[in-house]
Amino acid sequence: MDKKEVYRVMDEAADVIWGLSDAIWEVPETAFRETKSAALQCEALKKLGFEVTENLAGIPTAFSGRWGSGKPVIGILGEFDALAGLSQKACSAVKEPLIAGGNGHGCGHNLLGAGSMAAAYGIKQYLESTGKEGTVIYFGCPGEEGGSGKAFMARDGVFAELDFALTWHPMDYTCAWYESSLANYQVNYKFKGISSHAAAAPHLGRSALDAVELMNIGVQFLREHVIPEVRMHYAITNTGGFSPNVVQSEAEVLYLIRAPKTPIVQETYERVNDIARGAALMTGTQVEISFIKACSNFVVNDTLTDWVQANMEETSLPQLTGDELKFAAAIQDSLEKKSDPLAPMLRLMTNEEAKKVREKVTGPVLNFVIPRIHANSVLPGSTDVGDVSWVCPTAQMTAAAWAAGTPAHSWQAVSQGKGSIAHKELLYAGKVLAGTAIDMIEHPEQIAKAKEELAERLDHKPFVSPIPKEVKPKAIGM
Repeated sequence: MDKKEVYRVMDEAADVIWGLSDAIWEVPETAFRETKSAALQCEALKKLGFEVTENLAGIPTAFSGRWGSGKPVIGILGEFDALAGLSQKACSAVKEPLIAGGNGHGCGHNLLGAGSMAAAYGIKQYLESTGKEGTVIYFGCPGEEGGSGKAFMARDGVFAELDFALTWHPMDYTCAWYESSLANYQVNYKFKGISSHAAAAPHLGRSALDAVELMNIGVQFLREHVIPEVRMHYAITNTGGFSPNVVQSEAEVLYLIRAPKTPIVQETYERVNDIARGAALMTGTQVEISFIKACSNFVVNDTLTDWVQANMEETSLPQLTGDELKFAAAIQDSLEKKSDPLAPMLRLMTNEEAKKVREKVTGPVLNFVIPRIHANSVLPGSTDVGDVSWVCPTAQMTAAAWAAGTPAHSWQAVSQGKGSIAHKELLYAGKVLAGTAIDMIEHPEQIAKAKEELAERLDHKPFVSPIPKEVKPKAIGM
């Protein structure tokens, strides 16, 4: 069985894979609450012949599906969590929530998980038909949105046996991922004060809300004294009540601190902690600092990603119909703010390279493969795939499942997540990942090369998780 035959078998299973994606779209669940979505994936894995193990790293919605034996041990990473407040009718170019304030798959993780499972199935079929040695493991990774499920799994050794890992993400362009990402820490600061009547006895009170506000002001001044790439976001999650004539005895603020490298996040975190303690001292309150989660920066592996790029270029791109392009154009018309999805990548290219890419844009869907990006750069966002990339060589890609310009975490992304373009792109991504894994099986020297590259990038130091051992995964918010 060669790669083309593998892709044919994957095409035969397309309805099953698309049905899984749609079923998960219909039950959108947020971080670490994905019980129905996890069950759907586990059931699908069993039907496809995988041995399922649940409750990985003590997380009820983390699981794996394994097939085969021996090396190489190939990890395929899948996700399935949704976002709060993004409920939306499918395949509509008009904002129409299905449930007011409900959840929705605004980052396309229903597609991500299904496409990755398709890849794992393709690899299984290849190993089974050829009799070659090798193990493929599909990982159901919960809580990517605000929970860093993979980071907890990496901390607890779930990925330790892997020779390499592959994954993808729905986006509005098709590209191999040659860029790093921002590491981050998420931390909760809970201030406790003394309640009193704000008019009759304000001198007896100690305001926790004052402490939160002073902490936030202190962090604003800190922004001038960190490197420009550092980001410090916050949300006041508890203001202490709704009565202005009461001195608030409790208040909380949740921080997300990002930087290009984990040690820089750690340094910034310690400085933010000092500001929090200073705010408590100024207001006569106490502060409780709770580490929620972290994720490491993504370590690019050129060796492995070059094979992904090659497979993207040799695998047939989806053929889109006139109706599909018409719907994509309607989605573009619905966007309040137009953005250029190619701009961040074109800035990393020469003028001639950028011109050639621009010439490929012929419609509302960027249905072409962006050439390899040679410049080292850091994406402005974060991903818990980063922690996996410290453990083993890891590569990822994106596929144009959305109309060009569609922002992630939007109702437009939710709407397109059950459409035929998304279906075609998830299967394309699955084929690329399966093809890459097959190439690695056929060329074991490339796995060794990828491992050596990772060791050199990490200065031959072992992975140390930024998440303290005592910290457990925690669902935040709704």
